[in-house]
Parts: sequence; C-alpha cells; structure tokens
Amino acid sequence: MRYRPKAIANAIFINKGNVFSDLDRTRTYRYLNNLQTFKYPNIEYIENPNDTTLTANITLSPRKKYGLGFDVNISQSNIQSVGFSFSTSLRIRNIFRGAETLEISGLGAIGASKDGASSDDPFFDINEFGGDVKLIIPRIFFPFKTDKIIPKYMSPSTRISLGFTSQTNIGLDKQTLNGIFNYRWNPKPTLNHSLDLFNVQYVRNINPGNYFNIYQNSFNRLENIALGTYNTPAEFISTDSEGNDNLDKSKSDEFIDLVLQDNAFQDSNPNEYQTVNNIDERKNRLKEDNLILASNFSYVIDKRESLFDTNFSIFRAKLELAGNLLANTSKLLGLNKNSDNRYEIFGVAYSKYVKTELDYVKHWAIGRNNVIATRAYFGIAIPYGNSNSIPFSRSFFAGGPNDNRAWTAYNLGPGSSDSNNEFNESNLKLAFSIENRYNLFGNLNGAFFVDIGNIWNVLDNEDDPNATFDGLSSLKDIAIGSGFGLRYDFGFFVLRGDIGFKTYDPSYGEQNRWFKDFNFKNAVYNIGINYPF
Repeated sequence: MRYRPKAIANAIFINKGNVFSDLDRTRTYRYLNNLQTFKYPNIEYIENPNDTTLTANITLSPRKKYGLGFDVNISQSNIQSVGFSFSTSLRIRNIFRGAETLEISGLGAIGASKDGASSDDPFFDINEFGGDVKLIIPRIFFPFKTDKIIPKYMSPSTRISLGFTSQTNIGLDKQTLNGIFNYRWNPKPTLNHSLDLFNVQYVRNINPGNYFNIYQNSFNRLENIALGTYNTPAEFISTDSEGNDNLDKSKSDEFIDLVLQDNAFQDSNPNEYQTVNNIDERKNRLKEDNLILASNFSYVIDKRESLFDTNFSIFRAKLELAGNLLANTSKLLGLNKNSDNRYEIFGVAYSKYVKTELDYVKHWAIGRNNVIATRAYFGIAIPYGNSNSIPFSRSFFAGGPNDNRAWTAYNLGPGSSDSNNEFNESNLKLAFSIENRYNLFGNLNGAFFVDIGNIWNVLDNEDDPNATFDGLSSLKDIAIGSGFGLRYDFGFFVLRGDIGFKTYDPSYGEQNRWFKDFNFKNAVYNIGINYPF
C-alpha cells in the first residue's frame, strides 16, 4: 500500500455508529487538505432507504510524489547596487508512507556592492549560498501520546528543519547554522498555535577584521576624533598620496584602547570619550559570534475569511526565552567563563534573554472599494544572566517598505540618534500605521498612509541618552512618516510602490523636527510585493 492505513484513518472524523455531524465532515476536509498530499478530497454520503443510515464514501486523489520549484530574483538594497538570486526546492510527499513531506531547498546569490569593493575586485563581489532541509510530520512527534492535550481535530503537525547559509562580502562574512523543532496546531479555525520546542542558531563571523571597512561611518567618527581633539601619536597616522593625514585603519582597535585608557582625555572631553566608548561597544557586539538556544510560543487569532476579505482583524503574540537550558546546566557541564564573566560553550558565549512581540492589524471596509487599514506593534527583548545585549539577529530595526516607509531599512533610530550607523538596531520597538486604500480604476489601486514609530535601547549595555528609552518622555522621539502609493492587483499577488516623506524626524533638534526634509529629494521610494500589513 502507498499509505499506511493509520495515516489516513487519523484524518477521518466520520465514525461508524455515530450520529451524522456536519462538523465531522468539515474537520475531515480540513485535516485532509492540511496533509498537502491529496488534491480535491471528496466526501459523498449515500442514504440507505431501508433504515436511513448513511454510508460515507471518501475519494482521495494523490498529488504527484515529487515537486520541483525554481525562483529567480533581481534586487537592489542599501549595500548592493544590483543583485541576482536563484533558489530551487524539491518536495517529496509521503516519503515514509505516513503522509510526511520532505522539502530540500538551496539558494545562491551574487551581487555588486555599492562601495565595499576595491578596483581590483570583480564587479560581482558579493555572494551567498545555502541550503535547508525540512520534514513535516502530520501529527505530534513525541515519545508519549498527546491526543488528550492536543486532539487530532486541531490538525497538529511537527516540523523539523536544519539550514545553513554562508555570506561573503556582506558585513563580516557570516556563516549561519539553524535548527528548529516545531509543533503547530489549530484549536479553532481562527486560532493558530506554534511552539518552537528548540530553536538553535549559531552565527560565526569569518572576517571580523573587516569591521571598519563595512561600518565606514563609525570609522569616520573615530578618525575625526583622532585628527581633531585627541593628541594622537604619529604611529597611528598615515599620509595618503595627496598629503592628507588619515587614521591608520589597521590600528583602529589599538587607537580605541589608547583613548579608553586615557583618564585625562575622559575628564577634558567627556563627549568625545563617550563616542569612542560607544563605537567600541557596538563593534564588539556586532563582531562577536552568537549561540542562541531558544524556545518560543506564538498565538495568532486570524479572523480573515479569505484573501478577498476586507473587514477583519489579526492579533499575533509571541514569547521567546533563550539560554535558560544552558544556564541551568552550565555548572553541570563544566562550562568556562570568558574575560567578560560569561559562560562559553564551544568557545562562544551563549545568549540569554526574554523577548515578546504583540502585533494587531485591523481592516475596515467603508464602501465604494475603500478600506481603512491600521496596525499597532510592540516588541521588547531584555537580556539578562549571561548576556548584556541582544544578538543582532534577534534585535529590532525600523524603516523599510513594510515599516516606516519614510526611512530605509535600518536607517531610523535608535531614539533621537543621528542615524549615521549603517545598521541601526535595538531591543525595544513601537510602530503604528494607518492607511486608506481605494480603487482608481480596474486593477489599479491607490493609498494614503501615515507611519509612526521608532526603536530604542532599554535595560541593556547602551548608555547613550539619545538612544535609550527612559519613560514616557522618550515618546517625543517617535518618528512620523507619511506618503502615498500605487498598487496593481494581479490577482495572485499585488505589486506595490510607495513614496514616504519624513514628516517628523527626531534626529533633528527638538525645535526643528517638523517637515525638515518633507520633499521629493529626501523622500524614500519603496517597491514591495503585497500589502505592508
């Protein structure tokens, strides 16, 4: 037999001797569809005229065992002028005869950096490759029975995945290894639960010495201090072909150590000293390798009835805990502490934090193809124990086509900072959006929008008052962007273009924030697929 009988029987809620229930038929349809192994399941009831009993005939048409997919993309971002990516995936259905699905995917990408390549480098100096293996089991894979806790009508499933990616000439050339063991179930048609029992991520920076080549703005601020207020020894200064003095980039770390050990400079120039200290802290955090062993739970209420529903709400909540298992076993495993008094495993200090996210979306249909769409988002991640900051991959950022569209991604905040870092991120985020969507003609739609939000640092090792959240008074540093856009509905996806204008920019002085750069020259032009929320 192609399928184990139990795998099919678990999907059937219609049982001999039971009174007819339309709910049993609905649950059977839903379970069979969730298997993604059969197409167009059909349930037909035949009545026996002698005693009015019913016979249920269920017809299943198997999908093809193998499925192959390809995807090609052309992209542009703040770090590359042009990029090409290719991905392919192989799907094997019913691999163990229990309606399991195995997905094997691979990706490759090349790109041309905007300013990271030298004249000797090839034009396409950015590359990325990776692969992912995912197994989907249509039941809870656990040593003990869980039917009483999560009944089969909730369509439970287990997902086990393992992935690897490697990037070159992107930041510090990262290698990332991910492993996830996940459970999903649906107590109600509108309610979804997801539990990552284990979510492991290891990030290795293979070129940390390239930091100041990538984060050029940080180096420029350091160089201004070296050539300006600080009495820099001649050994740290180099002269270019035009006779200009420059800070020797290869000795940047030594220069930072020199300044931070200079108590006299700290007393005479506290602001410049703090700038150097902030550069050093951020450099150390972004250069360090990360080991994250986390568990998280997601709760989603989605009242959208179909893709064409224009009057619905979605609420998402997520709680993530990282590092607790390793913390409880640190002494048992005999883990050693590094110079920062943090436990290490395999030479990497593991991360410990608690993170929560709340996201609410509401759409109102107001007639004549007009829709008011709103979104409210709150996220916070608090490090503790073995960590004093949040790993870059788990932090928050602001800006971009699906966030505050008047700023590019990673270019807003934190707080009232001057946004001169290449990648701005932090551990607290607030975001609010409202958008009026209306039809122009045919499949062409328009929109007006206002995006409000920012990111801040809180309860971590950041002590810059402009970047930290210290109460309701920090809300004066929230950013406001507004604009308009056009969207063309192709039916199966929406091509979107938005123009965002900086309406209230907290990086300027408190008396000069409104409409400072409210013009097309400083506007941000966004291109996206589907709606932002």
